[in-house]
Amino acid sequence: MPGVVIVGAQWGDEGKGKITDLLAERATTIVRYQGGNNAGHTIVRDGEEFKFHLIPSGILHSDKACVIGNGVVIDPRVLLSEIDGLKRAGISIANLRISANAHLIMPYHVLLDTAGETKLGKNSIGTTRRGIGPAYADKALRLGIRVQDLLDEKILRVKIRAALEPKQQALRELSVQRRKERKAAGEETKPATADTMGGIDPRPDLHAMVEEHISYGHRLEPHIADTAKLCWDALDSGETVIFEGAQATLLDLDHGTYPFVTSSNPIAGAATVGAGVGPTDINEVWGIAKAYTTRVGAGPFPTELHDDVGEQIIEQGHEYGTTTGRKRRAGWMDLVGLRYAVRLNRMDSLAITKLDVLSGVGPLRAAVRYRSKEGAILEEFPYHQSILHSATAEYEELPGFDDDITSCRSARDLPAAARDYLAFISEFVGVPIKIVGVGPSRDQVVLLD
Repeated sequence: MPGVVIVGAQWGDEGKGKITDLLAERATTIVRYQGGNNAGHTIVRDGEEFKFHLIPSGILHSDKACVIGNGVVIDPRVLLSEIDGLKRAGISIANLRISANAHLIMPYHVLLDTAGETKLGKNSIGTTRRGIGPAYADKALRLGIRVQDLLDEKILRVKIRAALEPKQQALRELSVQRRKERKAAGEETKPATADTMGGIDPRPDLHAMVEEHISYGHRLEPHIADTAKLCWDALDSGETVIFEGAQATLLDLDHGTYPFVTSSNPIAGAATVGAGVGPTDINEVWGIAKAYTTRVGAGPFPTELHDDVGEQIIEQGHEYGTTTGRKRRAGWMDLVGLRYAVRLNRMDSLAITKLDVLSGVGPLRAAVRYRSKEGAILEEFPYHQSILHSATAEYEELPGFDDDITSCRSARDLPAAARDYLAFISEFVGVPIKIVGVGPSRDQVVLLD
C-alpha cells in the first residue's frame, strides 16, 4: 500500500506542483488534502504553463484519478473557473473527484477575510484574502457549508441562514463602512453594485446565494464522490496514491511561525485526516525545498536578504506569487528550519528546486544556526515565537558557480560547486536529495542516486 506524501519544507512556493506532476507517473491517484485557493501550483509542460489553485497537480495525466479531499476548503467559483480553463486547453477532467465532505468558501467568507485584513492594516498577517481562514473557522464552529449541501436546496438554505446569523453585526458594520468609502470617493449617488461594493455585497441576498450555489452543484455533481473510499480501494489494491499538500511546514497552523501561518495543517501527518486514510497508509514522505528560501506575507524570516543579492534571486527566480502576484521575500537557504521540517514530517527524501537560480549568485551561504538577541546560540528551530522573531542567522559559506545548469540532466553534468552545495544540505539535514530542479519545465530535473 504505497502512500506517498509530498509536503513543502519551507514557507511554501517550493515547486510542489512540478514534483507532484513528475512522481504522478508512478501513481494511479493524486489527492490534495488541505488548504484552499490560497495555494498556487505551477507546471510547465511542453512549453505551456498551467496554474492550479484547487485541482491536484496530477490532472495533466488523463489516466490518473485526481481527488480534492475532505480537508480542502473549496470556492466553487474558482474551481469551476479552473475546470473551464482546462477544458479550453483540451485537458480532460473526467477523472476529477471531489469529496462530498469538503467545506465551501462562501462569498461572506471572502468578504470577512478581506475586511479583517484591511482592519488590521500594518498589523496584517498577510493572508491572500480568499476567505480560507473564515471558512475553516466556520467548519470548527459547525457552521460550515459542505460540497454535499449543494445537492439539496432545502438543506443549503437552512445552513446558509444559520451561518449568516452570527455574522450579521459584522456585515452591517462593513456595509456602513463601504457606504462611507463610496461617499468619500464621490460615488454616493451611484447605485450599490457588486463592483462598487468591492466585488461582494456586504448585505448578502440569501435567495440569490442559494440559487447561485445550487447551480454550482448541478455542474459539480458528476465529480462529487466518497473520496475516502476511492483512496482505500486504490491503496488496498497495492496502487500508489500521492497525497499533495498546499503551503508548507513553516506555515502549519500548529507547528509553523504562528500567527503568521495558514489556516490548516500542511504537514505530512495531516494527509491522513484531509484524505480520510489511516496513518499506516503513509509509506513515504517527500519534502520539497528551494535551493534558497522565500516567504510571502508577514512573519519572521531569519535568512532574509535586504540587498542586491536578494533582489537578484527574486528576479532570476521570478519570485512572484502564483495566486496573488505578490513579490516574495527572498533569503539564503535556512538549514535550521529545513532540518526542523525534515523531523516534523519524518521525510524520507528531498527534492531541491530552482538550483539554476543561484547561478552567478555566489559565494553561497546556508544558515546552520541562529543567535538570539541575548547572544545565545540556537542549534534547533526555536519553539518560542519571540525568540524566532529576533533571531539572526549564522552561516556556512560555500563556493558558488556561474555555469548555466538548465540543460544538466545528471549529477556529473552539474558543476562541482553545485554538487558540493547539495551534499552539504543533505548531510546537514540527514535526508538524501533525489531530485534537483534546474529550470521551470518538468523535464529540467537531475535525478540523483
